[in-house]
Amino acid sequence: MSFDTRNGTRGRRQPGAGGPVGRWLTKRAINLIRRKGKMPGLGFDTLVLTTIGRKSGLERQTPVGWFPGQDDSWLIVASAAGAARNPAWYHNLAAHPDQVWIEMPGRKVAVTAEQLHGAVREAAWRQIIAAAPRFAAYQKATDRELPIIHLVPRAN
Repeated sequence: MSFDTRNGTRGRRQPGAGGPVGRWLTKRAINLIRRKGKMPGLGFDTLVLTTIGRKSGLERQTPVGWFPGQDDSWLIVASAAGAARNPAWYHNLAAHPDQVWIEMPGRKVAVTAEQLHGAVREAAWRQIIAAAPRFAAYQKATDRELPIIHLVPRAN
């Protein structure tokens, strides 16, 4: 399926890891996720998403929340906390959906990314907001439909 969600016209400020303090905090979060699989206070599991930059071609690592999909797969939401623009990692996935890895404690998995649409997306969305109601608030903050990405283990 295609990655086709356009940026919105309204939303919250895009969270970012800009500057030395932000980069340091992101590195700490990634190390914590690799050890424990969670970020304190979020209320849902997190993983480290590694993508290939669509412009730079470099590996990019981002901590993201995840929800269980069917058949040993994962669901992630490109919410950017309700920002008007899609997060950079969404565009990286769109450019290189077959060059993606996820990490959790003691496990690194090569995955393929696909964006969900239609009834499948709606069912996944209901599951996500039941587990983490904050995502419903993120959706209300923006006029773009928050993309849900399905990560499926890739045959090596």
